Amino acid sequence: MNFFTGSYTANDVRFLLKPIVIEHTAIETKEALIQTGQKHYSQLLSHESLPSVAYLALFYEAMNSNQDRMARHLILLAEQILANRKQGITLVSLARAGTPIGVLLKHILKKYYHVEVDHYSISILRDIGLDQNALRFILKSHKPESLVLIDGWTGKGVIARQLAASLADFAITDGITVPAELYVLADLCGAASVSASSEDYLIPSCILNATVSGLVSRSIFNPHYLNADDYHGCVYYWQFEQDDLSRYFIDTLLASVDSLWQTCRGQNNIDTDRDQLRRVSEQCLTWITQQYGCTQHNYIKPGIGEATRVLLRRKAEVLILQNGESKETQHLRWLAKSKSIPVTVFNDLPYKAVALIKEIQS
Repeated sequence: MNFFTGSYTANDVRFLLKPIVIEHTAIETKEALIQTGQKHYSQLLSHESLPSVAYLALFYEAMNSNQDRMARHLILLAEQILANRKQGITLVSLARAGTPIGVLLKHILKKYYHVEVDHYSISILRDIGLDQNALRFILKSHKPESLVLIDGWTGKGVIARQLAASLADFAITDGITVPAELYVLADLCGAASVSASSEDYLIPSCILNATVSGLVSRSIFNPHYLNADDYHGCVYYWQFEQDDLSRYFIDTLLASVDSLWQTCRGQNNIDTDRDQLRRVSEQCLTWITQQYGCTQHNYIKPGIGEATRVLLRRKAEVLILQNGESKETQHLRWLAKSKSIPVTVFNDLPYKAVALIKEIQS
């Protein structure tokens, strides 16, 4: 059977997404439609463009600075998965930030631990939930207790809560209980079940969009383009094939894993105070809400990864930084300058960056 793999191979991942052609919506129009309740964000997609040479240089710099830290965290996460799934492992990454992480974990498990696993990437959307058609397909071939749900990081914990709610609903509708556990590299808010770190650090893949994620867009749930039995949709950016960095990213990270594995293996005791992380997250959201008059927490995006998404895909009000000269946020400063977004430095910020989505005045 042929599977959609994006620009990856079937040995890397099977996307349980339906490639579609969708009319692109300008960012300003998209914001107005979303914030006035006329459309859900999952129904709309803004066109992606290739990064400029200057911005791409920041990606390569981020790779040089952070690939070893990310490689160590991948090893830690792989060993946690092995410890928690002794009866079998099926990797299920959440498209799209989780996809490169899942690809890397699949190769690490095979090469260093001699465990061959299947890897699927499926959609989860706030308010919509996990793609239950995709989940049903996976469960035809795999035991529910083997599933390991993977993302890149947490911000406020919205996706972790959505995942738990979706799986609770699925247990009722389908009578199958899947462990509502989210595995991530960096858990900023204490929402993940297992993480390699709670650091807000620059995971290099967050800098780019489709060109580091198999040329696949974020997922889409729009009944105009999808039937009831379809998977959630996506756009495949075939026109970017000459500029695709998805394989470069995987190969470079695996090379770092190779050089670090001997010294990092066996260090699978991760001490994370999730309650404290939750308290910090709640305090930060409360402070920003009061300071900036935000009407919804949905407009507040904490952490480097989430802030980057805002500046790449949404209309930002302000970028708040912990340090105005940090190398880890120089790509954010570049994006903010290019889009005339004001930058504020607040040294007591618990995260390296927070971006606020600009609220449309009604």
